[in-house]
Amino acid sequence: MTRDALVAGAFAAIQHGSKSFRAASRLFDRETRERAWLLYCWCRHCDDVCDGQTLGFGSGPRGPVSMLREKTHRAASRQIVGELPFDALGQLLKERPIPLQFLDDHLEGFTLDELGWRPQTEEDLIRYCYHVAGTVGCMMAIVMGVAPDDTETLERAADLGIAFQLSNIARDVREDLDNGRCYLPAEWMQAHGVTPQTVFDPTNRMALLAIVDRLVDSVIVYESSARKGVQRLPFRSRLAVLTALRIYGAIGRRVGRLGVSAWDRRVTVGKTRKLAMLVPSFAEAVSLRRRA
Repeated sequence: MTRDALVAGAFAAIQHGSKSFRAASRLFDRETRERAWLLYCWCRHCDDVCDGQTLGFGSGPRGPVSMLREKTHRAASRQIVGELPFDALGQLLKERPIPLQFLDDHLEGFTLDELGWRPQTEEDLIRYCYHVAGTVGCMMAIVMGVAPDDTETLERAADLGIAFQLSNIARDVREDLDNGRCYLPAEWMQAHGVTPQTVFDPTNRMALLAIVDRLVDSVIVYESSARKGVQRLPFRSRLAVLTALRIYGAIGRRVGRLGVSAWDRRVTVGKTRKLAMLVPSFAEAVSLRRRA
């Protein structure tokens, strides 16, 4: 496939797979935007294979992580795999120096899910969030021009991904439990006398809210840390990241405000509100540029 065909295929994936990521990606310059789509295409495919889904929806047989790793390594070694997600990744790696370690670290998160792993402590939870989302933050930073050896900036980018994933976990508690997964640390649940099987019992309402409040508090901590690296990005990338930060942060905060009704239906941020977030993000991006 030509680069144009790969970009078109990747754009189709993001069109159907992530409204929030798609909205934020529009703020990049064209080259960065297309590279972000190429990365998303691979990430989305890996997630779908491991969840037995298509573009984040449906339920079917889950594929092995070993197969994803083998094809990813082939793409990283400049081989044509013949599948859009991996050839999209291969094209991206020709253009930006993303270390193989980040790709492997990302796949490790899916390995944890494949093994039926569950976090026992808050540290376990953050480690998982790094694998499935912090690594994406690091890879996106490199897509935006950050050098792969700029450890300080990449650490802040990882914090951004972790913040996003914590919001997702708060939003998807019931959905994850229905799919046989639980990302609430066992220590937190034990402290409130609940288990994955009883956490949604009406009598455990206050315990559930207290646990989710801890997730939302962690979102705020990691958002704050991530902001320290934003000023090192080009202006349009800075604007895109700050907007995405607000969108995903709003998801976690809304879950916290809604209480037990947060899981009656999937919490989202509407298009109008996303557009409204551009104003404070633009002002913050300008302010950071002046201070840089």
